[in-house]
Amino acid sequence: MSWTGPIKNVAPFKYEIPSDYHGIEGNLRMKAPAYIYASESMIEQIKRDNAPEQLANVSTLPGLVGSAMAMPDIHWGYGFPIGGVAAFDGEEGMISPGGVGYDINCGVRVLRTDLFYDDIKDSIRPLVDEMFRNVPSGVGSEGKLRLSRKEIERVFEEGAEWAVENGYGWKEDLEHTEENGRMKSADADMVSQKAKSRGAPQLGTLGAGNHFLEIQRVEEIYEPDIAKAFGITGKGQITVMIHTGSRGAGHQIATDHLRVMESAVKKYDIELPDKQLACAPVNSKEGQDYFRAMAAGANFAWANRQMIMHWVRESFQNVLKEDAEDMGMRLVYDVAHNIAKYEEHIIEGKRRKVYVHRKGATRSFAAGRPEIPRAYRDVGQPVLIPGDMGTASYMLVGTERSMKEAFGSSCHGAGRVMSRHQAKREFSVDGIKGELEKKGIYLRAATKHVILEEAPDAYKNIDDVVGAVNGAGLAKVVVKLKPLGVVKG
Repeated sequence: MSWTGPIKNVAPFKYEIPSDYHGIEGNLRMKAPAYIYASESMIEQIKRDNAPEQLANVSTLPGLVGSAMAMPDIHWGYGFPIGGVAAFDGEEGMISPGGVGYDINCGVRVLRTDLFYDDIKDSIRPLVDEMFRNVPSGVGSEGKLRLSRKEIERVFEEGAEWAVENGYGWKEDLEHTEENGRMKSADADMVSQKAKSRGAPQLGTLGAGNHFLEIQRVEEIYEPDIAKAFGITGKGQITVMIHTGSRGAGHQIATDHLRVMESAVKKYDIELPDKQLACAPVNSKEGQDYFRAMAAGANFAWANRQMIMHWVRESFQNVLKEDAEDMGMRLVYDVAHNIAKYEEHIIEGKRRKVYVHRKGATRSFAAGRPEIPRAYRDVGQPVLIPGDMGTASYMLVGTERSMKEAFGSSCHGAGRVMSRHQAKREFSVDGIKGELEKKGIYLRAATKHVILEEAPDAYKNIDDVVGAVNGAGLAKVVVKLKPLGVVKG
């Protein structure tokens, strides 16, 4: 179903849905205009899956601060569109699981190395094969650990800190992780036993779908000084990207609390244009119970990526016979892109505390913010944008304009243009692998189905998406990365 509502270009790479739009049923009451950041060539595709209607729906929620907005990777989601960003007043606003998504803290981290392409060009296949063996992946995959209930509760409350304390990584990794890898508002008591049972065997696993491990080389450097701060010194340098989230634990947390929110909507007499926007007042028991459970899910995801990174380092050591520290395998940064955060922003000249929902959107804080690691505070926060397998990924940096317009937010990836079912019908495994081989990319995947579902042509062009956020000023492009070897869950 294509969207036919009003939309107008109001600035370069910025489109407005006016607040007097009343929706398909004629009963929407938007609190403010909604904005989509995209290029002219992308707008028609964005309208085709009706995601702008979901963005307009978000604009009706009580306690909205500023405007709801969407990044150029916007597409249809549950309640909120994927690529959606919205902030709600810290006292009188709402919190909605649909504004975070089922894969709580799906996110990305990038390791830089002192290696260059010539150092590993003959070892790419062995490296990918070793990572495939060393990091459990795929639907229902189980990890190497067997944790007691007490230990899994520590993971939910301590996140990546727990992983490092137990020997999975280095203390400095925490300094280069969003929230230092731990939201302290997390409360394992708000996580159901079912979510704990689903999460426990999956800790340290990649999962399926669009999650991946990728060995990359630096293709272009656009901002040398900022790149140097990130540890990127030259073209051909080797990086490793890890993209995964909270696995079944996060999905179950979302499922459990959505049921509670559906009752809360009736209890608090909240009028919604779409029941998938189920929410509760931020300071209600239901709202705070969800926030604490979501934070626990986010911590699980940070621990998960931390452990996977440890095994990636081990894989390089096993194949290249050199110590990870000697290879300079340092974490550049780790960012979440499905999360709600309690943050302070300057809005209409005043400092306000708000709950920022980023669903398929990445934090993009400008230089000077205390949340940014000290190493990057003078240049801005690294913004990590993965492409689909076979295409580029990018490292960007946060900007002041993003702080002023978008609560310090940017896009999170390419964004789908084709359903997984359609991709299975339209592509072949041999065709996809053949195209990747032509590009010099070696692929290991857990199943044939995931190769089909994640076909590069099932996604928007990542260069267009990143070009739009760069053009809109929401993040500045620093480095372009191209894949050499990919592990798909």
